Amino acid sequence: MTDASTPQPPRFVRRHLQSAVIRADDYLDAARRRFHGVVGTHAPRHIAAYRGWGDASGVQMIGRVLDDAPLGGPGEADRWWDNLLNTYRRFESDEVPGQTLKVEFGGQAVEVVTDHDGYYQAQLPGPGVVDTLWTTATVALPDGSLSTPQPILQVHANAGIGVISDIDDTILQSGITDWKIAAQLTFLHNARTRKPLKGVAMLYQALQAGTDGAGRVPIFYVSSSPWNLYDLLEDFMELNSIPPGPIFLRDLGTDAGKFLKTPGHGHKLERARELIQRFPALRWVLLGDSGQADAELYAAAAQEFGSRIAAIYIRDVDPDIESAYDRAVGAQLERVAGTNVPMLLARDSVAIAEHAAQLGLIDPQWLPSITREVARDENRPSLVEAVAEAVVEGAAEAGNPPDAGDTGISRAGGAPTDVG
Repeated sequence: MTDASTPQPPRFVRRHLQSAVIRADDYLDAARRRFHGVVGTHAPRHIAAYRGWGDASGVQMIGRVLDDAPLGGPGEADRWWDNLLNTYRRFESDEVPGQTLKVEFGGQAVEVVTDHDGYYQAQLPGPGVVDTLWTTATVALPDGSLSTPQPILQVHANAGIGVISDIDDTILQSGITDWKIAAQLTFLHNARTRKPLKGVAMLYQALQAGTDGAGRVPIFYVSSSPWNLYDLLEDFMELNSIPPGPIFLRDLGTDAGKFLKTPGHGHKLERARELIQRFPALRWVLLGDSGQADAELYAAAAQEFGSRIAAIYIRDVDPDIESAYDRAVGAQLERVAGTNVPMLLARDSVAIAEHAAQLGLIDPQWLPSITREVARDENRPSLVEAVAEAVVEGAAEAGNPPDAGDTGISRAGGAPTDVG
């Protein structure tokens, strides 16, 4: 978050600068489109159909059209330079603007056109009756080529509970409070080598199962990471048996409503608010971590929606010490106290599960399995060890082994920082 004491330029200056950047970006986009039109490149070769969502009344879909197909799944044997190159390719991907698509669902169809960043959005009538958690739509070029299935999460009328979860340092070890660790995990690791937080998979399976065991509790994910990392996050969840769900990320473009307009992590609250309003029959469990602004954002949601929020869980990023992160969360605990919304700063997945079981959010029979998974995950390399392995491997491959004990990184800690 921006410190209120930090001098800020006048609002009209920020608006003028943002408008200038947007105009320049639009000019460059138009020039690139003219160039590609002349040389015959920039044809659509891949439709990235992100997971959609909806209910019996209607469904919503988003995705992106690119001129290059993905390179394939991650490998455990991939070296650090493989991961670095793949990360570069993710961020260097070329979108295809102005592309007409045909989206079909449940016998209905609509044509949409990608915006200048290659993104599309579509809304179609729902199935009328929801009997499964997941169903599928189809998106393709107008001639039927590049036909791509698009998974749709269906919210059942009697689901009762919905889950909104952060990703970084909530389900995925990201080291977001230390920019060196965060950068190395982003650029030097892939979905197979990055690690989930202890017990996350079983905890989220328990939440999705619900107390009736029907398995129809919808889970949505929000993150300040860019859309370019979507495939990595999808692979990570599948590889670690974390229940899938629609993922809301950020675009790093310059348009109003994108990166320059939504500083910090405020877009997480915007997405949460949209979901809470979109599905009024659900009460919501909100999960985040103490290293970012999640506690503040979720406290705002509790004040706004009251009893619509079933519980708030903030995972402690440094549970063995009392830190500025803990004090920041403590302030939000006091803020939420008047709303009667349960809010917990949790050491681990077991603490969350025990509290959720007491509230009737999960079946207590899941507790032994979650406890065992936490114990099993204790044997995985720690976050610092995982990054150190990549640094040592990189130095060895370069013919310059580091000194013993030198990992080239610093441990997480210190005052909260605003990391995108």
